[in-house]
Amino acid sequence: MNAIARHVRDWIQRAIDAAPEGHVPLLFLSGPQGAGKSTALAEAIAALSLPVAGASIDDFYLTHAERMELARRISPLFLTRGPPGTHDLTLLKQTIAALRKAPPGAATPIPVFDKLADDRAPVSDWSSFSGRPAAIVIEGWLMGALPDSGSAAAAPLNAVEAEDRTGDWRRHQEAALDGAYRDLWDAADGFCHIVPPDFACVLGWRLQQEEALWAAKGQPMPAERRDWVIRFIQHYERLTRRMIDGQRRAGAEIHIDATRAVVRTSGC
Repeated sequence: MNAIARHVRDWIQRAIDAAPEGHVPLLFLSGPQGAGKSTALAEAIAALSLPVAGASIDDFYLTHAERMELARRISPLFLTRGPPGTHDLTLLKQTIAALRKAPPGAATPIPVFDKLADDRAPVSDWSSFSGRPAAIVIEGWLMGALPDSGSAAAAPLNAVEAEDRTGDWRRHQEAALDGAYRDLWDAADGFCHIVPPDFACVLGWRLQQEEALWAAKGQPMPAERRDWVIRFIQHYERLTRRMIDGQRRAGAEIHIDATRAVVRTSGC
């Protein structure tokens, strides 16, 4: 188990220990793309003696058709999934509620998003959790992000934001953060944030992920794919920088360096 996973495990265990009898704590784990949060959560859950339901907010995206409608109504930039407003938070809340009231032995379906198809997988392909968990942990890059009403009027940070000439793309994200996402954050029993030293690390980590995918195919990553990754993370840059700068819900913190080594922690 890596160091990040050990701290995540301890954070989950403390939340379980502190929960009132009969209460299933809802926990949110954040970290930028490539920081290792998915791996850390999986290892942490495997190391705990009590059953914990873990999921990614990535599996709760709106369907392809729903996001195409969002792109039509608000901005073509919503063709790219990930930013606030592209998740089905109603489905997420329904899943959390089902897990919390599940009787022993009951199988609660957990959605699966097919990223290759860019759409939610058929229900027959969903995963499931058996019984009632001792805790529920949802991981995602934006868990606990705070809104900024001035975002839409700010100067573009990158080429993708420059395409948002009306500010509607950023404005819709901020409204979502100040609405449905805020309500979701309010329901949490705790947050844990994996914090990198800067945004430059995020690009490097995301390129490593992509290179590994191509290496698994026995092929070098094409130059155009590198360009795609650089553009892709620009959709996340403003909010990722905001999270790194501390504009997030208070919680435990795991600070890491460019090699993903833990340099300091608090609350976990």
